[in-house]
Amino acid sequence: MARCEICSKGKLFGSNVSHSNRKSNRAWKPNIRKIRIVDSGTSKTINICAKCLRSNKVTRAV
Repeated sequence: MARCEICSKGKLFGSNVSHSNRKSNRAWKPNIRKIRIVDSGTSKTINICAKCLRSNKVTRAV
C-alpha cells in the first residue's frame, strides 16, 4: 500500500461491527494519487494524498 510522501498517511485498521455485534477486520485506505511535482527545479513523480494536494503543499508540474 502506498503512503503519502508529504504527511506519511497510510492504511488504518479497525473492525466492522454488525447489528448482532459480531466483529470482522477492515481497513480504511487513504486517497493516494500519483502526480508529477516540481522539486528544486526538476520534476519528479510522488505519491500524495488528496488532502495534501488540495492544501497546496506541493507545486504540480505543468
